[in-house]
Amino acid sequence: MSSAGFSIGTVAVENPLLLAPMAGVTDLPFRLLCREQGCGMTYTEMVSAKAILYGNKNTAELLKLGESEKPAAVQIFGSDPEIMAEIGARLAEGPYDVIDVNMGCPVPKIVNNGEGSALMKNPKAAEKILTAMVRAIPKPVTVKFRRGFANGEDTAVEFAKMAEACGVQAVAVHGRTREQYYSGKADWDVIRRVKEAVKIPVIGNGDVFQPEDAARMMEETGCDGVMIARGAKGNPWIFKRSLEFLRTGETPPPPAKEEVRDMILRHGRMLIDYKGEYVGMREMRGHMAWYTAGMPHSAALRREINQVATYEDMETLLSERF
Repeated sequence: MSSAGFSIGTVAVENPLLLAPMAGVTDLPFRLLCREQGCGMTYTEMVSAKAILYGNKNTAELLKLGESEKPAAVQIFGSDPEIMAEIGARLAEGPYDVIDVNMGCPVPKIVNNGEGSALMKNPKAAEKILTAMVRAIPKPVTVKFRRGFANGEDTAVEFAKMAEACGVQAVAVHGRTREQYYSGKADWDVIRRVKEAVKIPVIGNGDVFQPEDAARMMEETGCDGVMIARGAKGNPWIFKRSLEFLRTGETPPPPAKEEVRDMILRHGRMLIDYKGEYVGMREMRGHMAWYTAGMPHSAALRREINQVATYEDMETLLSERF
C-alpha cells in the first residue's frame, strides 16, 4: 500500500492519515502529539458557527492552532446558510487551510437543532449551506457525513454527489448511520461506492484501530485518506505505526511501557501549560484511562486515575504503575 499523500483543492496533505475531530479529545496539545507521530492533517474540535458569531468565549480556545499544524482544518457546524458562509469566510482569513462542515454528528442536542447529521435528512438545506459557503470562502470547503440517518438508510452516495456539485473539494464518509452512533460495525462498502461516484478526494472513517485497518480500508475502498478517530485516543502512535505498515507491509511493535509513561507525562505537561493545572489534570484523567486501557488491573488503575489532581499526583501514580 502507498503512504503517499493527496490534495484537497490547492492544499497538499503529505500522507493519507488524518486525525478526526473529536469533541473533548482533539484539543491543541493532543493534535500536536499526533502530528509529531506523523499525522498528515489535523482538524479542530467541532465549533458552532453561531457560537463564533455571538462571540462565545469558549470558542477562542477551540479555534487555536499550533505553529507546526500545517495543513489543518477547522470544523464548524450550523444550519443557517448565511451564518455558515459568513463565519467560514471569517475563519478563512485565519491560519486554517481547509474549512470543514460537520453534517455527521449524531448527538441529540445538535440533531434536534437541525444541525450535524440531521442535515442528511434534509439534503436541500445541506445544499444551500454548502453552496453559500463555497461562494463565500476562498479556501477549500469540505464536508463530513455518515452513511445515512436512520438504520438501513444508504444516502451517502447521493449526498456526496450533491456536495461535489456545490463545489466542495473533498468529502469524509463515516460508514455508520446516525442511529448507530458508534455501535455495530462501520460499513466500508459505502466509502467505496462514494469513491466510485465522485471525482473529488474521499476520506474514509470508521473502525480504524490498528495499522492493518488503515491499509485494509484503503485497499477495500480506494479512498484517498483515512480519518482515525477513537483509534487515536490514548494512542498517538497509531499514525507512526500505520505509516510504517503502509510503507513496508510489516506491523511495527507497539510502544514500550516506558514510552507510554513518557508520553502521558508530556501530554500532562502540555495540557497544564495550555489550560492550567486544575483543568489540565482533570482532562488528563480521561486521556490516562485511554493510554492505560488493557493494562493489568485496569479497573483499580482507573479509580486511582480519577483521584489525580496535580502533576505530582500523576508522576507518583505512573512511577508506581510503570
